[in-house]
Amino acid sequence: MARYELYDEDGTTDHEQCPRCGDAFLADHGDRLHCGKCGYTRWD
Repeated sequence: MARYELYDEDGTTDHEQCPRCGDAFLADHGDRLHCGKCGYTRWD
């Protein structure tokens, strides 16, 4: 997924950024959120 697909036309996004990295988005896997850059995982 390209970065331009993550943002709306006004520059906002619904995706949550990684609290550890700060510059990567968390991937939503249904039961968890995962950062592919640093490996941070938050289970819901």
